[in-house]
Amino acid sequence: MHLNIEATINSPQFVATGARVEARGIGKRFLTPLGPLDAVRDLTLAIPPGEFCVIVGPSGCGKSTFLRMLAGLDTPTSGMLAVTRPDGAQPNNAVVFQGRSLFPWLTLEDNIGYGLKLANVDRTERRTRTDRLLAVLGLTRFGSSYPHQVSEGMRQRIAIGRALAVDPDLLLMDEPFGALDEQTRYLLQEELLRIWERTGKTVVFITHSIDEAITLADRIVVMSAQPGTVRSVIDVPFARPRTTTDVRSNPEFGGLFTRIWELLRDEVERARLAQEQG
Repeated sequence: MHLNIEATINSPQFVATGARVEARGIGKRFLTPLGPLDAVRDLTLAIPPGEFCVIVGPSGCGKSTFLRMLAGLDTPTSGMLAVTRPDGAQPNNAVVFQGRSLFPWLTLEDNIGYGLKLANVDRTERRTRTDRLLAVLGLTRFGSSYPHQVSEGMRQRIAIGRALAVDPDLLLMDEPFGALDEQTRYLLQEELLRIWERTGKTVVFITHSIDEAITLADRIVVMSAQPGTVRSVIDVPFARPRTTTDVRSNPEFGGLFTRIWELLRDEVERARLAQEQG
């Protein structure tokens, strides 16, 4: 299955094409010099195909550990975790991390096409798909530039393009905009929403920003302090398509922000007390 960038750009109709995620009572335990450490415990969560799911929680609560398990980079110690496609085929995923994840010796175009090259996609098809993604990202004239020659925001757009190039069923994003200035972050949030609304991929996105979570998500998962589990799942009521301005000017924004912050504040305080006592 190939990501038809041209078709998705020209069609405003959202069609979910992503993977389904189901986690039942999963746990992850690490062995440390001080003894066993439960990073995640009894986490249960279902994410339907095409959902934009955002996870928030205190630092060290297991958000990134859960993401690594979804990516297949780690395995649960207990419980059941399944990532499936509606057609039964083997799903694939892609991960976008915070910060400098591009290869500095490759051009932006070659960075986007790197995963395709590893997958033995022929050069002509590789070039076609990278050119389309550069157009989607508004970076066509920068394809031959190197990462050090463009801004941090442009580098993160290329990182997103590289992830989308392999046509993932599940797009995993670990604070991808955390290191960016506020204005660039707002622009990339809207860019990501625009692409997601036209591709229907399942997205699991980690952030520490409540504003960002509300702007992007269909549902927001609030995790507890370590060991991490699901404290609450909150539906975001704002219609799509949406922009950062739409969300922040909505009368319901303040109440939703307060609800999430009150949940988070309890968990952050609990994590702080645990550190002081431990």
